[in-house]
Amino acid sequence: MEKQHPLNELLGTAAEKLRVLMGTNTIVGEPIQTGEVTLIPISRLSFGVASGGSEFTTKTQREENPFGGGSGAGAKVEPVAFLIIRGDSVRLLPVNANSMSTVDRVVEVMPEVVDKVTAFWDKQQEKKAAREDEYPAE
Repeated sequence: MEKQHPLNELLGTAAEKLRVLMGTNTIVGEPIQTGEVTLIPISRLSFGVASGGSEFTTKTQREENPFGGGSGAGAKVEPVAFLIIRGDSVRLLPVNANSMSTVDRVVEVMPEVVDKVTAFWDKQQEKKAAREDEYPAE
């Protein structure tokens, strides 16, 4: 049986730990039910991996596999928003409004803009109908 190099073990351990961190529930969290409202947390995952090693021998010591090395991994999970579901309405509530791009802001406020424009239009139509009722065209 061939002896496995220590670097393989270091990299394998770091990769396995990252695999555990990067599950689906890390980014899109478990839904939280509160009455008729469902909240789904959304997060951002950033990670980095580093490893290195060296093989060396000394004059007095001749080992089969002289090795020195190490590996490391780091991860950061940041909450970025909550998806709020109430009936047929779905809304994205950002945790930090400063981190949103212009496109994110437009997508977020679009339902509100449509509602306001529709309400304004309906109000104008009601005023027009009221004027026509008050001063019918002859």
